[in-house]
Amino acid sequence: MAAKKKKYTGPSEIRNAKARRDYIVEDILEAGIVLTGTEVKSIRGGNVQLSDGFCRFSNVGELFVQGVHIDEYSFGTMNNHIPRRERKLLLKSRELVRLRRAVEAGGKAIVPLRMYFKESLIKVELGLCVGKKLFDKRDDLKKKAVMRDEQQSLKEYRFR
Repeated sequence: MAAKKKKYTGPSEIRNAKARRDYIVEDILEAGIVLTGTEVKSIRGGNVQLSDGFCRFSNVGELFVQGVHIDEYSFGTMNNHIPRRERKLLLKSRELVRLRRAVEAGGKAIVPLRMYFKESLIKVELGLCVGKKLFDKRDDLKKKAVMRDEQQSLKEYRFR
């Protein structure tokens, strides 16, 4: 009799907490990422930090993600990976052309929003973003405060 497969209990996704606060996300797309074995094991443990990540095009026209910190695998040997190396993203050529045109037009950046598992593969959700100004951030905080007050008043109304 075959042994039962263990259910994966690690984090289902890792989010970039600062991305939606600092940027207005205009477009979202999914990309594959080229990783080594120890990087995959470290991601399964949830040891990833996307907050400083950004994407750049190489001279050849390939897209690389930089600034993403994947901790070294704790049980790795001397062949462990470098935590902040640049990693190649896998996209279709027409998507690369569209993103490159948007970035070269000016004022836009490609930011990793989240990293997640899709079956046995690791995918990165990229956002084509425009940076927020200080007054945009203040408006968002005001809207959050208003929504919180409305929710509180509804909660009080229900319990009367």
